[in-house]
Parts: sequence; structure tokens; C-alpha cells
Amino acid sequence: MDPLTLYILCFAVPLIVGLAVQGWLRSTFARNSRVPVGSGLTGADVARRILDSNGLQNVSVQPSKAGPLSDHFDPRSGGVFLSEAVFSGRSVAATAVAAHEVGHAIQHAKSYVPMRLRSAIWPVAAFGSQAWFFILIAGVIFSAFGLVQLALIVFALVIVFQIVTLPVEFNASRRAMAQIRELRLVNDTEAVGARQTLTAAAMTYVAGALASIAQLLYFLAIFGRN
Repeated sequence: MDPLTLYILCFAVPLIVGLAVQGWLRSTFARNSRVPVGSGLTGADVARRILDSNGLQNVSVQPSKAGPLSDHFDPRSGGVFLSEAVFSGRSVAATAVAAHEVGHAIQHAKSYVPMRLRSAIWPVAAFGSQAWFFILIAGVIFSAFGLVQLALIVFALVIVFQIVTLPVEFNASRRAMAQIRELRLVNDTEAVGARQTLTAAAMTYVAGALASIAQLLYFLAIFGRN
């Protein structure tokens, strides 16, 4: 395969797919954000109710200051952080996202193995995601194949983190759907919109992991020839 075709397959195609998935997530979230939830609860209310029903009164629910789609659970501070649209929103999307983040809190409380593994890998992945490309460039500039190998190994560890993240995210969504159905926070129609929102969000992680794998294959192919 010629280098240009290989580059298109490993970089351009994943980029287009990733942008399409991001667009799908934003449009799905926006659409379901316009659908009021019958319970009348805000995302913060939903998170609090699910936490309390699972004996997690010690986990706080706080607004996130990082902007839209910055919702996350922080095990270090023991808090669920929700973006403004989710924290104060009384929509199907807000209910789904809030429940998903609480799903991570439940995983943490139950010592869910993939989540524990992801937490263990996180320090290396956080460093590697910033450093691997600079190591690669240094290896190319100084013709140091050992540095090139090191860069690709570090990048591979970053990909392992992304792969481990997939079951964590999908499991959190399954827990979220189970909780909002069990606690009757959504009706059957609203559950469809909630599932759509969670599926779109999960697919961004899938697209990201596939893009990284494609990039690694590209570099292996290029440097393998040399």
C-alpha cells in the first residue's frame, strides 16, 4: 500500500468518523435536551436520588465549571460534577447524563474491576498522551530508533487505557438505564431518548479508540519499513 493511501486510511478516515460521531452526540444531546422529562426533576435531583437509593449519601453532586459536556465523576473528591445544562436541566438528556455519571460512582463503590484497572493505568496514560509524540519526533530527528520504539510503546499504553475505558463507559450506561427505569424517573418513551443520548456518548469513546489504533498501525507500518 502506498504511503498516501495508508495515511488517508489511518488518519483522514478516522478523523471524519470522529467528527461525525461528535456531531451525532451534540445533535442527539441537543434534541433530547428539548424534551422535558415527566418527573420534573433536574439532573442534579436525579443524581442525588440515585445516589441516595444506592446508599451513597457521602457522594456530592456539584456543578461543573468546565463547560458543556464536562460531566464526570471524580473518585478523588467523591463528587459527581454536572455541566450547567445537566445540573439544572429538566430534560431527558439531563436525566440520562446525570444517571450515567452516577453509574461511575456506583462502579467505584462496588470496586468494579475495569474501573479499578483504568484508575491504575491513568497516571501512565496521562503522561503518555502528552509525551509520546515528542519522544517520537526526537527519535526521528536524532535517528534514534530506540526512542521511536519507546514512543510507540508509550502510545500503545495510551491505547490500552482507551480500550479499558470502553467497558467502563458502557457499563455505566447500563447501570444508568437500570436505575432510571427502576426508580421510575423516565417513562417508556423518555427511556428511548435517554438510551439514544447514552449510546451517542459511548460511541465517541469507540471512535477515539479506533482512531488511535489506526494511527499506531500507521506508525508501525512506516517505521517498520525503515
